[in-house]
Amino acid sequence: MEKGEKSQVFDRDWTAYYQAVAGRSPRPTLLTALARFEIEQSFNSNPFAIDLGCGDGRDTIELLKRGWRVLAIDGQVDAITRLRNRLDVDFKLLETRVERFELVTLPDSVDLVNASFSLPFCPPANFSELWEKIATCLREGGRFSGHFFGERDSWADRSYMTHVTRKQLTALLQNCWKIEVFEEEEHLGTTPLGEERYWHIFHIVARKHLEKF
Repeated sequence: MEKGEKSQVFDRDWTAYYQAVAGRSPRPTLLTALARFEIEQSFNSNPFAIDLGCGDGRDTIELLKRGWRVLAIDGQVDAITRLRNRLDVDFKLLETRVERFELVTLPDSVDLVNASFSLPFCPPANFSELWEKIATCLREGGRFSGHFFGERDSWADRSYMTHVTRKQLTALLQNCWKIEVFEEEEHLGTTPLGEERYWHIFHIVARKHLEKF
């Protein structure tokens, strides 16, 4: 049994993690989603995004720089504290919450839900409900950008994390979504803390539409 299995909580020194990734660029999935919006000019003059599992804010800051209103949510108090202590935060556009996936509430009429490397940390028992909340909160034409871990990922044996197969992910996106990015990545590598692991990741950008594609 992995260390931390008994408590059903991911065993991670989050403070060390935030220090290790400080200053990194926003995720390509977020940048792709934003580029799509700009090409379409499909959002209003006051676009609104949720950064779900925002960490110390690498994606939130990019959204704020582009004039988006952002609700940044993370289950770690330290993450929100670090975000709010950044010097490049526009507090006129930013709202923050400390909420776990199991209890999160999401507002309506959202243009973008960004979840960079965060959804795998949702317990499997709560994942379907969380995904339904994400789909429901987005307006038609809104987008999801984020990542899922596959079944061959090194952490797939952790029963308190959610991993999906390609078939399961395709089924998850088959109804009210138009898939714009669906990239699968597998390789040996390390975590930002220098831990060796095998990565199996899906990079996703999808646009919500009430019609089936």
